[in-house]
Amino acid sequence: MSNPGNTTPANSQEPKQLLHLVFGGELTDLDSVTFRDLSKLDVVGIFPDYASAAMAWKAKAQQTVDSAQTRYFIVHLHRLLQP
Repeated sequence: MSNPGNTTPANSQEPKQLLHLVFGGELTDLDSVTFRDLSKLDVVGIFPDYASAAMAWKAKAQQTVDSAQTRYFIVHLHRLLQP
């Protein structure tokens, strides 16, 4: 059965895009998620899946291991974008 308006085949194996944001910065204290200076937040990037976001998060977390106040987070953007 053809689908003239759709250029992607119905049985396409393209993975579903599940966007994730990785960002971090220095916290005011370890018991909260309040950043010391919002202008200094480090936005690492937006990734197409959790696996690639986790790799980026791990790399940044390892770079800042000597700074106890610095934390990085993964935000599941795809959950916020669902209608």
